[in-house]
Amino acid sequence: MKKKKFLLIDGYNIIHAWDELKTISDYSLEAARDNLTDILSNYWGYVDKDIFLVFDAYNVKGNTGSYEKTKNIHVIFTKEAQTADSYIEYFTKVNARTSDICVATSDYMEQIVILNYGAYRISANDLKQMITEAERDMRENYIEKKPIKNNMLFDNLDEHTKKLFEEMIRRKE
Repeated sequence: MKKKKFLLIDGYNIIHAWDELKTISDYSLEAARDNLTDILSNYWGYVDKDIFLVFDAYNVKGNTGSYEKTKNIHVIFTKEAQTADSYIEYFTKVNARTSDICVATSDYMEQIVILNYGAYRISANDLKQMITEAERDMRENYIEKKPIKNNMLFDNLDEHTKKLFEEMIRRKE
């Protein structure tokens, strides 16, 4: 049975580690969160992992926490008195035996805990580098291809699929 793959991201840790998001957060934390969500949603299309973006809401009185799946990623705000670190650590503890879990954070103590549970970690800078490489790869393989000639379906098929169609046509004749 194929193991599920998860990428858990300590949202505020990433926002404060990436200069462009840090600058945005100085004016609007909501805009920085939305920007990170958009970046991760694009990245989700490239990787074969469920992405969980976790934000602290532990200082919000009476907060019961929230979960939303938006733009193909899971966005979690922790409940009152719960940190993103504790949410990520618990998720990792419960799921590490049956899943491949990667945690993106530059928080050293969190890294130690999740490593002990069997997950692996990447730093905020490592995540940024992986996303940059994925964006470059997507651009090279999809966006910057030669313009479509005649915009006909057959012209845009790979060689293997073209051969299959040609064989089907010959069988009908």
